[in-house]
Amino acid sequence: MSQFFTVKNEAEGLYKEKGSKFLSFAFPVSSEDDVKERLDGLRKKFHDARHHCYAYVVGMKDQAYRVNDDGEPSHSAGDPILGQIRSFALTNVLVVVVRYFGGTKLGVGGLIHAYKTATEEALKKASKKEIFEEVDVLFHFPYGLLSSVERLITELDISVIDRDFQEDCRIKARLKTQLMDQLKNKTSDLYNLQMSITL
Repeated sequence: MSQFFTVKNEAEGLYKEKGSKFLSFAFPVSSEDDVKERLDGLRKKFHDARHHCYAYVVGMKDQAYRVNDDGEPSHSAGDPILGQIRSFALTNVLVVVVRYFGGTKLGVGGLIHAYKTATEEALKKASKKEIFEEVDVLFHFPYGLLSSVERLITELDISVIDRDFQEDCRIKARLKTQLMDQLKNKTSDLYNLQMSITL
């Protein structure tokens, strides 16, 4: 089953160690543009912090991810953040940990623990929601089939993106991938219905 989870909304966490403060922020994101916007916002808000370390995972079957240590020793910040995202089995999520240095160095082991714990604090507080892999479908059909197609859209909980009723009918919609077989079975006897699918 193509089933995934993400965070519903922004959540925050905090971890303190030897005077250093690690403020963690978890955000739902769906693209690298979302990631950039969130990062820019935090960098402006916490412009006096020494580090803004982060990791994100975007996508479902084909997941893209990235980590950034932002000046901390290599693999001491971004990787522990990503590890927690993976541990919570989430996607479409960005976690940023903002560090205020407290004057005492923590060492690589201490940093790994701090970034891991700060991330965990935010993700524990975040509400989770189930998301599904989806495909875009374009229905193209004569007016006579409109009521049948509308009934199909309701039955399979298909999200309509756009409707175009001019010489004939076109409906652009989004459907959970796992319902594709049901859709094909239900449309097999609807003659003159053309369907194209965009993965």
